[in-house]
Amino acid sequence: MLARRNRLPQLAAQPAEEAHLRGFHGAQSFSSAVAYGLRVSSTPPSTIPEVIERLRALEAAGPRGDGVACFAHLYREVTESVRSDLDTHRVADASFLERLDVAFAGLFFSALEAYERDPGSAPRAWVPLFAGRSSRGVAPLQFALAGMNAHINRDLPVALVTTCGELGVGLGDASPEHGAFERVDLLLAQVETRVKRTYVTGWLAWLDRLVHRLHRLDDVVAMWDVDRARDAAWTNGQALWALRGEPPLADAFLLALDRIVGLASRGLLIPADSVLRRLARLVD
Repeated sequence: MLARRNRLPQLAAQPAEEAHLRGFHGAQSFSSAVAYGLRVSSTPPSTIPEVIERLRALEAAGPRGDGVACFAHLYREVTESVRSDLDTHRVADASFLERLDVAFAGLFFSALEAYERDPGSAPRAWVPLFAGRSSRGVAPLQFALAGMNAHINRDLPVALVTTCGELGVGLGDASPEHGAFERVDLLLAQVETRVKRTYVTGWLAWLDRLVHRLHRLDDVVAMWDVDRARDAAWTNGQALWALRGEPPLADAFLLALDRIVGLASRGLLIPADSVLRRLARLVD
């Protein structure tokens, strides 16, 4: 018990980390910052089309191979799939999905704006991607997965709690909201599979696996699974929901989660690209 007591103070937020915890309590701040000449954000998005427009702008603003642009490309494809599904099918809880999508995206834009304004104020989960967005030897797919790791494992639980609080619904496993959440799992898996295929298949990728037996891209990709990440996000969302009446405990939980997710992102960004893979992207 004494050892556990001695470890608890290590979870206390440092002054620079307190800003991103405020977003969990509904005081998320948006000002403005500029990256590659693009104003990152001034107000939170309010619709899915607006989210898509902002992601498309991020894709276009960065140089070729920019890490944030790689993530924005994958994220836009997922968001467009969700929008198409909402437009063409009768979804039981479409209002929940749309509000969740917008709140979820707002956390990414807020994190990017915070990092561009003051790197120390950004959530730790996002720092590896933002700080390493120009790193050499990191494949576009690695950047995309590192972004998905930060966004799903850190931001999604917060977005779930925020959305349920706004709509006055819960996070039960048998709830309509959970059914809608799982519907997105299928869409996301389809998009992720399609994007992965462009990087880890083909004869040049096969040759790359023979030449580079260590630090292979597919070994890095195998470290992360979107289905497990979203399952964990739902569970962590339930934990935050249960802690919503205990702000200090909720903050400690989110801070610990934030740091763990950041560590995982660093692993996903270990240089694993190769000349052969770069050549494959050029000839596609």
